[in-house]
Amino acid sequence: MDIDISDIGLIQIENTENLENNKMKLWGGISKMSSLKKVSDVASKYMALIVLVVAGLSVLRPSTFLFAAPYTNQLLGVIMFCMGVTLKLEDFKLVLTRPKDVLCGSLAQYTVMPLLAYLVSKLLNLPTEFAVGLILVGCCPGGQTSNVMAYIAKGDVALSVTLTSLSTVLAPLVTPALVLLLGGESVNVSMSAICMSIVNVILVPILLGFLCNKFFSKAVEKGLDGLPLLSVVALSLIIGGIVGKNSQLFMSSGLLLVVAVGIHNMFGYLVGYLIAKAVGMEEAKRRTMSIEVGLQSGALATSLATQYFSPMTVIPGIVASVYHAISGALLSNYWSSKALDKNKDSKEYNKVLV
Repeated sequence: MDIDISDIGLIQIENTENLENNKMKLWGGISKMSSLKKVSDVASKYMALIVLVVAGLSVLRPSTFLFAAPYTNQLLGVIMFCMGVTLKLEDFKLVLTRPKDVLCGSLAQYTVMPLLAYLVSKLLNLPTEFAVGLILVGCCPGGQTSNVMAYIAKGDVALSVTLTSLSTVLAPLVTPALVLLLGGESVNVSMSAICMSIVNVILVPILLGFLCNKFFSKAVEKGLDGLPLLSVVALSLIIGGIVGKNSQLFMSSGLLLVVAVGIHNMFGYLVGYLIAKAVGMEEAKRRTMSIEVGLQSGALATSLATQYFSPMTVIPGIVASVYHAISGALLSNYWSSKALDKNKDSKEYNKVLV
């Protein structure tokens, strides 16, 4: 049988070309994912600045993000879905392996901030609508950015993830009960309706994200790099839409609420840190407790206030969303430059956020 050497050469050239093409496609895909991760990292790092710019632009030109106002719940659902996608059953194992830390953190989250909100509203003699709005902020679960903040601050990230997740799961029952207890007669809405709203806006998207991660892990893994960017965009649109819709109220009463939210937030950080210190937690855990207690889900407070309360009740949630993002970023960046206790190795508590 005759073999044409030239054919062999052509086959080798074709195979070489195919191999090179495949390499180019592979590197192209890696490059795209790398670029997406870089953009997501930048968005996470400068989230506070992004949120501040969006809020400022919405005050100056209310129509800019007004299109997003009717979709507040859907956008919040996107943030919750992103959170759910990153969750695994292992994130809840600390409830069993470190019950003292988790119990202490969970109790602090749902006692310190609600009580502080009530006290600040009385101290500053806030109008009823503003007082209810601030109490609503204090009764909401931990902010979804707290895990990133804890990571930057060299805190106990595993504990942060567990506390955020647990407070979110408990929110449908605890948040309405606390709002009714502290708000008193000024709260004339159905607590069962608020409960169902939290389930629909928070728990359902988280559950869907968790199930996607469990059953479609390979597909989910390809998009993980873009989740922080998606969350920042969704949060910015929520703030931009709500600020634009209530720009006049925001301008007329924003300063008073900045003071109220600032005091509430600052003492939340301080009391959270001191509680952790009092029960004997090391520095990494203290930083996490401070962040978890001080940062609340202003976006959820805004969503609930929009649905069930007066327009003025919405403003504290808006201010808190912006203020917490900025103060959390400043605090975590400050701690990132400070060493932990020399005799404690924080690495055993940290895990890389996906």
